[in-house]
Amino acid sequence: MIQPKLLTLALHSEQTVDEKDLGLELFLTDDIPGIGGKLRKTPEDFEVEEVSILPPEDPEGRFVIAKVWHRNWEANRLVRRLSTNLRVSRTKIGFAGTKDGRSVATQLMSFDAPIESVLALTIPDVVVSDAYRSKKAITIGDLVGNSFTIRVADLRRDVDIAGICAEVRQRLEAAGGFPNFFGVQRFGSIRPITHLIGKDLVRGDFEGAVMRYVANPMEDEDSEANDARRELQDSRDFEKALREFPRKLTFERTMISYLKDRPGDYLGALRTLPKNLLMMFVHAYQSYLFNKILSERIRAGMSMREPEIGDLILPLSKTNVPDHDNPIPVTEGNLQKVTKSAKEGKAFVSGLIFGTVSGFAGGRMGDIERRVIEAEGVERMDFQITGLREASSKGIRRELLAQFKDLTIDFDGEVATFKFALNKGCYATSLVREFMKAEMSQY
Repeated sequence: MIQPKLLTLALHSEQTVDEKDLGLELFLTDDIPGIGGKLRKTPEDFEVEEVSILPPEDPEGRFVIAKVWHRNWEANRLVRRLSTNLRVSRTKIGFAGTKDGRSVATQLMSFDAPIESVLALTIPDVVVSDAYRSKKAITIGDLVGNSFTIRVADLRRDVDIAGICAEVRQRLEAAGGFPNFFGVQRFGSIRPITHLIGKDLVRGDFEGAVMRYVANPMEDEDSEANDARRELQDSRDFEKALREFPRKLTFERTMISYLKDRPGDYLGALRTLPKNLLMMFVHAYQSYLFNKILSERIRAGMSMREPEIGDLILPLSKTNVPDHDNPIPVTEGNLQKVTKSAKEGKAFVSGLIFGTVSGFAGGRMGDIERRVIEAEGVERMDFQITGLREASSKGIRRELLAQFKDLTIDFDGEVATFKFALNKGCYATSLVREFMKAEMSQY
């Protein structure tokens, strides 16, 4: 099988991370060469538009619903800037899903603030429009999916680009979709370490989590930030770090400032971060474990589309997306029925998102799930994090196969443009990587 190229991961020096370190261990189309290329030479090369669920309009509603277009804004930093300009708490701003930071994105957001203030927002590379009032705020998950326009530049010149794309597409369509891996962005595009911070939290190592976040230099970050992280890692001088850390590293500076005044209180430093960011760390670790499980199923030659006895199947919900909350065990008695539903795209084989109440599958899939979790040395209640209740996670099931819709691929010289739509929670890069088969830094 084609394996993503392996780079060295050093613990106490500048780190580099490979896809394999994120559980992305192989490709479904492993016997087809890639077109190479690079994503996101500019943010405009990665456009995403949310397929939203609109809250009902109500002139007397408490919340303002608005369409927000933004360019090159990481989700937490955007919310922080919006809250600062509106002079409201971050908790007064709601959104359905986090978009890739290095992108041009359009999504719905809700604001517990005056509509006049929302429409008057002036922030670089942010446009707010189509505002109205509603009694319902927007919360995580309040979307159907996302539509993407992705341009891949600097394609290989030594292969038949159009032929490879046609062959990969045919293979994926025959499989019913692509492996539903959590993409690189789940772990941090520049510093892909959020899952390692989550692992620190699950193990109760709060000091390790803090230092991995604020220090821990990595080669792809700019030199000013990297130098500051390296100095802090070596010296543990938080007062000096507060002077040296770039202003743009707002969350790191907040934690450093806290530790300057309260040495050793690493749990308190973590609690200065937004709750959704703390949750993101643990979710990223769970995502890594899921990726490992999915890789092992593919490696075992098991279908992602057709269920086996012991699998847990996710039926379609009322909004035509997989229902993650009501998995159905596959038995000898219902195998024929659920296989028919799966082939028709009405049910999906699932994998484990391990947490406090999540359950293993049976059969061969259950063996894979247990083997991955046991090798990692974690238990369910490790995900109930003492002192950080907001970061604790119950776990869930996730579909192994991601469907894509309305795929078109256009070619212009050394650029290929992919347009398609995905269900919520599915990663565009996990589809495009099947075509590219490039090093992780190119995504």
